Amino acid sequence: MTDSEYTGTQQQPDDLNYEEAIEAILFAAGHPVTYEQLARTFELRVSQVKRMVEAYAQRYNAPSDIPRGVILLTYENECQLCTKHAYISEIRNALGIKKSGTLSTSSIETIAIIAYNQPVTRAFVDAVRGVDSSYAVTNLLERGLIESKGRLEAPGRPMLYGTTNDFLRCFGLKSLEELPCITREDIAETFSGARAQEQAAIDEAQQQAQTEQENAPPEENAEPLPASDEEHGGTIITDLSGEPIDTADGTDLSEELRPDETE
Repeated sequence: MTDSEYTGTQQQPDDLNYEEAIEAILFAAGHPVTYEQLARTFELRVSQVKRMVEAYAQRYNAPSDIPRGVILLTYENECQLCTKHAYISEIRNALGIKKSGTLSTSSIETIAIIAYNQPVTRAFVDAVRGVDSSYAVTNLLERGLIESKGRLEAPGRPMLYGTTNDFLRCFGLKSLEELPCITREDIAETFSGARAQEQAAIDEAQQQAQTEQENAPPEENAEPLPASDEEHGGTIITDLSGEPIDTADGTDLSEELRPDETE
């Protein structure tokens, strides 16, 4: 619902505390809630609700006499209550949550390229990294950190990729404008360090494979191949019954073995 689509006529109670209602809805939801959903609930315009939530988030997240273990995150089209990162260990221990897998070096490198240059194709990522990035892109798609942003109007119409709101939440950002400002030197240093780690892992895997190959038991000797025609000492010709005729002197018996055409 946009501002122009607002048709609500029912008035909300004068004593309704919108901020407490927003907090209750977000707490009960446990996932992002769009401003459109809140606008339908309160029968207000989307722009009104968005401004209300953003103002409330500034006060909600500010230091106060009532300490909180959660924060109110606002995004372009939605908002959410999230736990503070400082208490992640206690939350995992209390709820028995296993530590989620961390991103590999190649995935971090790939998502950094996408975040700072989106929307981009995988070919662009490959060109920047200098290696194939198909596995890293697939991994990021499965984790919901990147998504398709359409197709590039070029031959083959390759897919364009960009980051998601899950990416912002995972990295503690409210918008892409909060991405750290980095220089070309910073990028070169980051990528060189990542590539060094990646190369070390590759070298270790290659060394392990070589060690396994050296320690493997020797293969049994293969049976000797039969002697070739040249080593047999003559030309091999087959008669009508299919039996070979060996002529050491190379005599052509084809005329003698040819069937009589008159018969």
